[in-house]
Amino acid sequence: MTKKTNIFGNLKSDFASGLVVFLVALPLCLGIAMASGAPLFSGIIAGIIGGIVVGYLSSSHVSVSGPAAGLTAIVLTAITDFGAFNIFLAAVFLAGIFQLLLGFLKAGSISNYFPTNVIEGMLAGIGVIIILKQLPHAVGYDADFEGDMAFEQADGGNTFSALFGALDYIQLGAVIVTLISLAILIAWDKVPFLKKMKLVPGALVAVIVGVVINEAFVAGGSNLAIAKEHLVSLPVPTSVDDFKNILMFPDFSAITNSKVWIVALTIAIVASIESLLCIEASDRLDPQKRFTDTNNELKAQGIGNLVSSLLGGLPMTSVVVRTSANINAGAKSKMSTIVHGVLLLICVLAIPVILNKIPLATLAAVLLMVGYKLAKPATIMHFWHKGKYQFVPFIATLLAVVFLDLLKGVALGMIISIIFVLRGNLKRAYYFRKEEYEEGDIIHIDLAQEVSFLNKAAIKLTLSNLPDDSRVIINASDTVYIAHDVIDLIKEFKHINAVEKNIDVTLIGFKDAYELDNNQYEQNHVFMEHDALIKYRNNAISSHKEAIEELTTN
Repeated sequence: MTKKTNIFGNLKSDFASGLVVFLVALPLCLGIAMASGAPLFSGIIAGIIGGIVVGYLSSSHVSVSGPAAGLTAIVLTAITDFGAFNIFLAAVFLAGIFQLLLGFLKAGSISNYFPTNVIEGMLAGIGVIIILKQLPHAVGYDADFEGDMAFEQADGGNTFSALFGALDYIQLGAVIVTLISLAILIAWDKVPFLKKMKLVPGALVAVIVGVVINEAFVAGGSNLAIAKEHLVSLPVPTSVDDFKNILMFPDFSAITNSKVWIVALTIAIVASIESLLCIEASDRLDPQKRFTDTNNELKAQGIGNLVSSLLGGLPMTSVVVRTSANINAGAKSKMSTIVHGVLLLICVLAIPVILNKIPLATLAAVLLMVGYKLAKPATIMHFWHKGKYQFVPFIATLLAVVFLDLLKGVALGMIISIIFVLRGNLKRAYYFRKEEYEEGDIIHIDLAQEVSFLNKAAIKLTLSNLPDDSRVIINASDTVYIAHDVIDLIKEFKHINAVEKNIDVTLIGFKDAYELDNNQYEQNHVFMEHDALIKYRNNAISSHKEAIEELTTN
C-alpha cells in the first residue's frame, strides 16, 4: 500500500513553488490557447483544472498539468474543421472518457518500458527547445507565441530563423530586464542566505523587479520602456456578462458526428502518451525519487479533461516545462500544483490589470533557467561516458525532440534502443576459437540470467565451433529463464552432435523440468532407435522373401 503524504506538511515551500509555477504557467496558458485558435480563457481554465482537480487526484507529488503545446496542431485543426468551439469541447469530453477507460485497463504500465536514456534525452531536448524559444522573448522579439515547442513555426519560419530574426528587433529595455532577472535568479540559486529564503522565491522577486523597472521606464518616458505587446496580455473582464462569456459548454448534439469521435480518440491517445512520458520524467527529476501510479494518473487526466470540457477549457496533459519549474522551485508535495491552480483562478479574476504589467522578458529569464537545468552539459557528458549504447539513443532522442517533436523524438529513441537490444542479443556474446584451445582444456559456457530465443543464434554458433574430443560444461546456475528453443538446441547438441564429435557435455544448474526433459529425450531417442531397428529388420525380411520368391520362380 502506498504511503499517504500529508499535502499540508510542507506548505511553506509548496506555496513558494506553486507561486513560481503560476508565474510560468500564466503566459503559457494564454500562448497555447492563442496558437490553438481557441478563446484565451480556455487555456486559463485548463490550467486551473489541471492544477486543482488533476493536482488533487493525481498520485504524482510534483507533476503539473495544463494545456500542452503538443496538442496545439490537433486542437487548431479540429476547431477549424468543426467551425465551432463548443463542438470541439464535446470531443474533449469524450477524450476524457477514453482516458478513464485506459486507466481502468491499466494502460499506464507501458511507461515502465521507457528507457532511462530516452527519458533523459527527451528532458534535455525540451531544455534545449526552451532555451532556443525563449532567447527571442528575452531580447523583446515576441513573434512566436509563448509555449510553442515546434521547430517549424506557424509564421513559416523555424526556431533558428526566429533567433536570427530577433537580432533585428532587439529592445534594450527587454535585455536589461532579462539580465537583471537572470542575475536575481542565479543569486537565489547560489548565494547561501538567499537559498534559505524559501517563502520568497527568486522568480517572484525577478518578476516584481522586472515590473518595477519597466514601470520606471514608462514613467520617465524613456525609449527603454517595453511596449504593451511584449507584456502579459490577459483579457480583462469589465462586466458580469464578460464573466459569463468566459464559460462555454460542450454541444453534445455533435456526438453523433463521427469526426468528433476520431478527434476525441486522437486527443486521448496523444495526451495519454505525453502525460505518461512527463510522469516518468517527473519521477526521474523528483529529488525524493518517489514513484507515481501511472494508471491512476490516466484516470486523473481523464477526469481533468471531462471537467475542463464542461467549463470551456482546452484539453490538458502533464507538462514537463511546468513540472521542472515546480521541482526546481523546491516543491515537496502536490500542494504546490494545487496552489498554482488556485492562484490562477484568483489572480486572473481579481488582478488581471496588475498581471498585464509583467514583461515577457522576465518570464523568459525564469524559463531560461529551467531550460538550462534540463539540458546541463554535465548530463550530456554523463551519457557520453556511459558508452555508445547509452549515448546514441540519448542524443538521437534529444535532437529529434528539438527538430521534430516530442513524440517522434521518443519514438526514434525507443526504436534505436530496441535495435541495440536486439543487436546485443543476436551478437555473439562468446565465441570459442579453435586456435586458442589446448588439448585437455575444459570449455566453460555460462548462460545469462535470461536466455531468450534471440540468444539461440549465438549459442548455436558457439556449440558448432567446439573442437572434437573436447570437454564442455554448460552452466545455467544463474539462469532464471531459458526459452524452449534454446533448451531443445542444447539437448540436441548433447545427444546427437556432441556424440558425433566425441564431445563430453556436462550440464550444471538446469532446473528439474529441463532434466526431466533430458530423460524424456533419452527415452524418446531409445524408442526412435528401437523403431529404426524394427523398420530395418522388416525391410530385411521383406527383401529376403522377395529374393526367395525370385529364386523359386526361376
